[in-house]
Amino acid sequence: MSVSVEEVSSSLVREYLSRKGLKRTIACMDEEHPRTEASINNRSHLRQILNMEGLYRKNKSPAGSPTAMNDTKTEDSKHIKSSSDIEEICPSQPIYTSLLPETDRLSSHNQSGFWAYDSEDLKGQPLGASLQDNESFVRRELEKKTSITESTQRSRTNRIRRGMMAGPIACTPQESNKKRQNRRQEVLRKEENRQSMDGLLVTGLHQESLESGLTEISSADCVGGQRELRSAPERVQRENSFEKVGHDLLKTKKVKSLTRPNVTDLNVSEMVLDDIDDDDDLRELSKVSFQRTIAEHSYAGRPMDQHTAMELKAVLLGSSLNCFSVEWRNQGFTFSETHDLRYGIVQKKGGPCGVLASIQAIVLKKLLFENIKSSDTGLQRLRPSNTTRRKCLVLAASEILWRAGEEKQATIAINSGRNHFTPTGHYKSEGVLEKITCFMVDNIKHLQLLLEQHIEQFETGVLGCMLLTISAVLSRSIDKVREDMDVPTTTLIGAHGYCTQELVNLLLCGRAVSNVFDNDIELDSGNGNMTLLKGIQGHCDVGLLSLFEHYNICKVGAYLKTPRYPIWLVCSESHFSVLFGLQRELLTNQDKGLEFDLYYYDGLANQQEEICLTVSVGKSALSCQDVDTDLIPPLEHCIRTRWKDAFVSWNDTEPIL
Repeated sequence: MSVSVEEVSSSLVREYLSRKGLKRTIACMDEEHPRTEASINNRSHLRQILNMEGLYRKNKSPAGSPTAMNDTKTEDSKHIKSSSDIEEICPSQPIYTSLLPETDRLSSHNQSGFWAYDSEDLKGQPLGASLQDNESFVRRELEKKTSITESTQRSRTNRIRRGMMAGPIACTPQESNKKRQNRRQEVLRKEENRQSMDGLLVTGLHQESLESGLTEISSADCVGGQRELRSAPERVQRENSFEKVGHDLLKTKKVKSLTRPNVTDLNVSEMVLDDIDDDDDLRELSKVSFQRTIAEHSYAGRPMDQHTAMELKAVLLGSSLNCFSVEWRNQGFTFSETHDLRYGIVQKKGGPCGVLASIQAIVLKKLLFENIKSSDTGLQRLRPSNTTRRKCLVLAASEILWRAGEEKQATIAINSGRNHFTPTGHYKSEGVLEKITCFMVDNIKHLQLLLEQHIEQFETGVLGCMLLTISAVLSRSIDKVREDMDVPTTTLIGAHGYCTQELVNLLLCGRAVSNVFDNDIELDSGNGNMTLLKGIQGHCDVGLLSLFEHYNICKVGAYLKTPRYPIWLVCSESHFSVLFGLQRELLTNQDKGLEFDLYYYDGLANQQEEICLTVSVGKSALSCQDVDTDLIPPLEHCIRTRWKDAFVSWNDTEPIL
């Protein structure tokens, strides 16, 4: 196979950099110009291509000594002869051991319990004679291989003679020496055991039984040009060891491609190609990789099609020709970095506040009331770490989608980054729905796992708010969302990009009903026509307080006023924010002298400090007699829809009017 000029030149550059000790340059070159299968990784091969054999011998001999030059020629001739023997005996056999250090080849030869010989003094002898004299042969071979191993440890010139180019270190020199010493000790033990076993066979068995226990020398069993004598079980063992070596080499290649060495830790003068052992870290990495991909393997993603995209736009925006506003396309669930408000999700512009307030309320429920340590106070839980609040975001999104899917299944919409269909007909493209891939799961653990894997798209991505909304609609199904509404043509995103009550109810209660009162109400429209108004069917985890009730526009039922946790969405002036307490007891305590704190958070108000309100029940009638009702903050009116005549203290905080 011809070698390209580029590969020859890159190999020359690597050799030069290795000799000069320019380790950072080597690391940069390997990163920008990585090695390929066609790369030249053998110095002997490189010398042959460049016709530099004569110059190499001259440089190797001290002061041009004829003796040294003759020794070099003799050594090279032996090397060439050994190579020709390999091609002659087993031309098509892959030479696994040529890729390993000499000590590794010695160990791999002896693991299967056979003797390989190529020494001059054994040539020409019959097979039976060599076996009968195996004790002296074993001793000679052991001494020779031991001396080779020791010389390999002492001198680095053997590595050069092996023809290996310098490469990244797979382990430290101390670890490599320790491995080789362990291998050498293991080889010596096996040699001694084999020697004693052979002695017993020669002295205790009949010649015919000895010959019947031997197998023929097969050219397919050659390794490194050496003839091997083995029994049938040993051949099987050796073949298995070949498979193991090949598997280890592939694993080593994969590991090296995954791990990039630190250039400051490289010692180019000691760079050798060496094997590496399986590592606990790699096993842990495989476990993590398996855990993070199990859901995707179990539930294949379904690309968005134009029909579904048109239906989604119709139920969200009213028509497939409408588009999402910039406020929706640029909104994710990014947390505040203000110390006292680390639990809060920041809203960039008006519009999707209903979605943000809904998931904010569920995040607070996870932070304050679920999986908490007894030693943590409420205020400590309101200062979560990045990991904790991200985990709560995953759990909150999972709860919303699982509830929308009736706790049987859920659908997650993920931005794949590429278009899955080309819009045609009455559909206006904006590059959002075309890129979505949907994953449908029927297990909440897999749901949490998938969301954790893609949580960056929701938290820091610009489409996070839209992805959660689309996922909730698909989890409920578009048909059921329309059935939930009083009027099927109602949209989930209303005028000016505001969230409708149907969308908020879908996120809070799992059903896109149009009202906030308890249960359903039938109205007689006359002439036997009945109109069904659909409301909340049971207590929710978080509730709702609405300013519209203060103006007698609507009635919020007890299911939303008295949720399972002291967390409420506040609907005031077409905007949704969050009000919450730290004690669940305030939901059940009917004492007229009750006094408690409520915390208020508005992600759109660029809030910079914590707002804590003290609510006193039963004292407001006297305290508010001289107060101008026009100056009462809307938030206080919302609070009094839940606690009538309550007195609200802003605790030196500027009231929000």
